[in-house]
Amino acid sequence: MIKVGILHGAGYVGRKLIEQVLAHPAMRLDAVTSRSHENQPIWTAHSHLRGRTDLLFTANISSSSLDLVFVAAGHGQGAKAVCELLDKGFEGLIVDMSADFRIKDAATYQQRYGAPHPRPELLKTAWYGMPEITGPPPAGTRLIANPGCFASALSLALYPLSKAGITNKVAVTALTGASGSGAIAKDTTHFPSRNGNVKAYKVFEHQHEAEIDQMAPGVDYSFVPISGPWTDGIWGVAQLDLGAGSTLQIANLFQSAYGDCPLVRLWPDQLPELHYSVGSPFTDIGWIQKEGQVAIGFAIDNLLKGAASQAIQNVNLALGMDQTTGLLP
Repeated sequence: MIKVGILHGAGYVGRKLIEQVLAHPAMRLDAVTSRSHENQPIWTAHSHLRGRTDLLFTANISSSSLDLVFVAAGHGQGAKAVCELLDKGFEGLIVDMSADFRIKDAATYQQRYGAPHPRPELLKTAWYGMPEITGPPPAGTRLIANPGCFASALSLALYPLSKAGITNKVAVTALTGASGSGAIAKDTTHFPSRNGNVKAYKVFEHQHEAEIDQMAPGVDYSFVPISGPWTDGIWGVAQLDLGAGSTLQIANLFQSAYGDCPLVRLWPDQLPELHYSVGSPFTDIGWIQKEGQVAIGFAIDNLLKGAASQAIQNVNLALGMDQTTGLLP
């Protein structure tokens, strides 16, 4: 069994990682940290896990007894935790759920996140784990940078256009649920202000654009992110005009890119609905093409394909297992 530790496991991403590890046939959950819940049962933070595990939260872990560590810390804190593991000689696999190792260029990281990267020499060693685009990690990979939620959804929607060399302007609008803002209550996630409302934010400047640029180079897109009045899930649409005389078939691009990908579901001639993606490890992508006009719809669970299930998918590939192990019945 793969002995697993989760750092900073009391939040939403930590909750999903705990669920995924407990369900995985080749993994054993050995340790979960949370200073705010130290020495308390896991179910004190995640009530639905009562009876699923007897583990208590700890303030720290002994990494020497672990094979795999997920770091579910926030941006800036992820790099600190990863570096502490490496500096202490941890020889297992690390999956960082923060943004700290996703961007290869330190200057771009500072621009997007407002602080210099604490260990820029490690950026080139981290494997950016979006399996449908980047494939399995190379042998010997020690650090996997797990993609962001919007980055996962938009990159998978735009990558086939990049692969085909399409340079037409693409307008992307996408809505995300409140869980994407984390477990700590704030104005943007408070129910009375979020329920029944939609609000755009970080228009044309969302930090995940740096990841999208790496995965779909050359695509000329603009992105309007929107807070949606629900808890989990991202739904969006990308629109472009190929011109009335275009003979390009969008269906062929997506079939070629994802026809053999077990965790991408294609919806020809329709746009996917959000509620089929929520609670699943799938990316749902559909399209409508009419007289040169194209609409590409996409949907994911932001805490699963946008975080925890994609992390498991990456680990499966890194350790030589089928990528769907523990993710599908």
